[in-house]
Amino acid sequence: MQLAATSISRTIQTIPMRILPICLFALIATAAAAQPAPKAASSSGPAPIPVKVVIVTMFEVGADSGDRPGELQYWVERDSLTQVFPLPGAYHDVRMNDQGELAIVTGQGTAHAAATIMALGADPRFDLTHAYWLIAGIAGANPERASLGSAVWANWVVDSDLSYEIDARELPPAFTTGKLPLRKTKPFEAPAEPMEGQLFQTNRALMNWAYFLTQRIKLEDSDHLKEIRSHFSGAAANNPPQVLTGDEISGSTYWHGKLMNDFADQWMTYYTVGQGKFSTTAMEDTGTLLSLQYLAKAGKADWNRILVLRTVSNYDQQPKGMDAAASLASQRVGQYGAYLPSLEAAYTVGHTVVADILKNWDTYREKLPTAR
Repeated sequence: MQLAATSISRTIQTIPMRILPICLFALIATAAAAQPAPKAASSSGPAPIPVKVVIVTMFEVGADSGDRPGELQYWVERDSLTQVFPLPGAYHDVRMNDQGELAIVTGQGTAHAAATIMALGADPRFDLTHAYWLIAGIAGANPERASLGSAVWANWVVDSDLSYEIDARELPPAFTTGKLPLRKTKPFEAPAEPMEGQLFQTNRALMNWAYFLTQRIKLEDSDHLKEIRSHFSGAAANNPPQVLTGDEISGSTYWHGKLMNDFADQWMTYYTVGQGKFSTTAMEDTGTLLSLQYLAKAGKADWNRILVLRTVSNYDQQPKGMDAAASLASQRVGQYGAYLPSLEAAYTVGHTVVADILKNWDTYREKLPTAR
C-alpha cells in the first residue's frame, strides 16, 4: 500500500488542476482494486464433540481419582474418563472418554448446580442435542420408603427452598409448620401453584425403562448397615438395599429431623397433587433441572432424556433415642453410615444404564429406550 501511495503522489504532479479531482478519484480506486483482498475470517473450526451420556455428580472430596472417593471418582477410574476439558465458567472441569461418555461435578447447592450445567450446556465444544443426562448422587432418605444403601429412581423433584418461613417459636396454633407456599397465607393452602423452577417431572417412560433394567441388581449389604438400620423405625427402614422408584425433595438447605421429614412428605404431596411419594432428599437437582429445562428450550438438550438417581447414604432424621440436633451433628460427608455403599450403588446402578445406552447407541440416538 505504501508503494501505491507513492505512485499516486507522482502522478498527481503531472495532472492539470482543473481535472485533478476526477483523476485523483480514479487513481485511488484503481490502486485500491489492485491490492490483494483481505482473507475472510474463517468461521469453520473443530466440529462439536457428540456426547452420548452426561453423568452429573455433585461433589468430590479430593482429587478426581486415587484417593477417598466422592461421587465422581468411580466414574473416572472405572470408565476411563481420562480426557479433561477445562470449563472455567463452571465449578469443575469436564471429564470424558472416547465412547461419548462425559461427567461433570456441579458443586453443592442449587446455585452451583444451575450455573455449572448452564456453562456446560452452552459450551460450543460439545454437541449435547442427543445426550442422555444421568444425575447420580447420594441422598438422605425417608425411612418409610427407602433403606440405607438403596438406589432410588425419581420421577418428581420438588424444590423445598422457594417458600415463606416463620420461626417455629412464633407459629399460630393452627399451623403445623413454619414453611408456607409462596403467595399463600397458611401451610399447604390449596390450590398448589408451583413457581417456575419449583416442580419438575422427568420422562416417566424413560425412568421406568431404567428401573426395569436395574431392579434386580444386588446391592451391597453388611452387618454394619444392618446394625445402623436396627435403630430406625419406618416401613422400609430395615429392608436390605434395593433398587426402587420414589420422588425427591431438593433444596440448598440441609434439613434434618423427624418433623422436617413429615413436612417434606406433605410438601411433595401438596405440589404433585398426591402423585409423588417422598423418598429422598438432596441439595442440587432443582438447580440442575431448571438449567436443563432452559437448555431444552434453546435446542441444546432434550428434556425427555433426563434420569435422576439418588442412592441412600443416611436417613433424613434421628434414630430412636436421639434428638434431631445430636443426630445432625453426626451428619458429615464421608461419615454417613452408608457412604461408601451408596457411592457404589450410584455407580453400579447408573453404569448399567449408561452401558446399555452406549451399546445400543445406533438405536437410542434417535429413539428413546422403553421398558421391555
